[in-house]
Amino acid sequence: MVTPPDSAVKTLDDLLHKALAQGASDVHFESGEDFFRIRFRIDGLLRVTATPPQTLRDAIVSRLKVLARMDIAEKRVPQDGRIQYPHLDRLIDLRVSSLPTLHGEKIVVRILNFSRERPGLGALGYEPDDRAKLVQALGQPHGLILMTGPTGSGKTLSLYSCLELLNRTEVNISTVEDPSEIHLPGANQVNINDRAGLTFATTLRALLRQDPDVIMVGEIRDLETADIAIQAAQTGHLVLSTLHTNDAPGTLARLRHMGVAAFNVAASVSLITAQRLVRRLCEHCKRPMNATEVDFFFSQLNAQDQQVIPAHIRTQALPHKAVGCDACDRGYKGRIGLYQVMPISEGMQALIMRDSDAQALASQAALDGVRTLRQAGWLKVLQGITSTEEVMALTHHG
Repeated sequence: MVTPPDSAVKTLDDLLHKALAQGASDVHFESGEDFFRIRFRIDGLLRVTATPPQTLRDAIVSRLKVLARMDIAEKRVPQDGRIQYPHLDRLIDLRVSSLPTLHGEKIVVRILNFSRERPGLGALGYEPDDRAKLVQALGQPHGLILMTGPTGSGKTLSLYSCLELLNRTEVNISTVEDPSEIHLPGANQVNINDRAGLTFATTLRALLRQDPDVIMVGEIRDLETADIAIQAAQTGHLVLSTLHTNDAPGTLARLRHMGVAAFNVAASVSLITAQRLVRRLCEHCKRPMNATEVDFFFSQLNAQDQQVIPAHIRTQALPHKAVGCDACDRGYKGRIGLYQVMPISEGMQALIMRDSDAQALASQAALDGVRTLRQAGWLKVLQGITSTEEVMALTHHG
């Protein structure tokens, strides 16, 4: 029996509309030996949303590949494509990736710019003192600001929230990304194209001839890109970029391992933030911890963690627990950022010049009053925003 194409079209449209309505970041179309399922990633977690009949599988996959201008006849190698999908009088950017598996192609659709509103730095989850450190670094005429964390930790949103602060008619902002995920009116945004020879490094060199004030590099992937970004930061430009590292002190060691000279790291990097996204407790059903649970929470904190909790937060502590209701997913709805914000102090610069290891850099960060990601998480727990379980799951100790 041949499946009518229109039923596949309707099924796909229904799924994509549902994904957008539920705030999914990714949609997975997966084939097994005896099943075809669709999973949505919502608030960082995958959930099975639909299991269409297997007879629809090939038609849905082909429909996606046609929309993304991919080769529907080629099923042996991975492919990438993009779709501008109409939804509620808007065009939503979808990035499509195919991968050949044992039981047919797997397709992942990433939803890029559904939320046009870019929240301010306060709404992202920065503590007031950390936000002030970041804003101060953004106010400098030159220097390198790095946002670090794993894939999906909100680095791009943080970068654009920073660019939003800097976006004025008298400032020339240029970005180079793979691909550009958020539209910023007034900025000159470039998508790299490796096949055409338009790499991060070649684009950066071209941007430096375009009289920029602020340059945003989507990701520092290699020594060549790192060297050009650092050169730009040392020659009167403010440069913002991202790296995949676990924490802020580890980023300095990573740059050295990439081959960047210690002097250049010390002279150019002005501030590093590390971040994670944790799920927010549902406002409708979260339950306050009782006095015994609060006392137990404080008793489990080590001395360093105890020290970084301000007295006013300790006395007004309102830690809550997840419960679960019809309005949320097992007690959680939405996400918020945890941030480690580390300005490069003179003491840190001296350690960089001496090629100190990540442990020594982390010790200096603690002396400088920089909170670890876990300590930032405890502050969110004490404010009743997230749970101890979320913080323990998404941050390392120390």
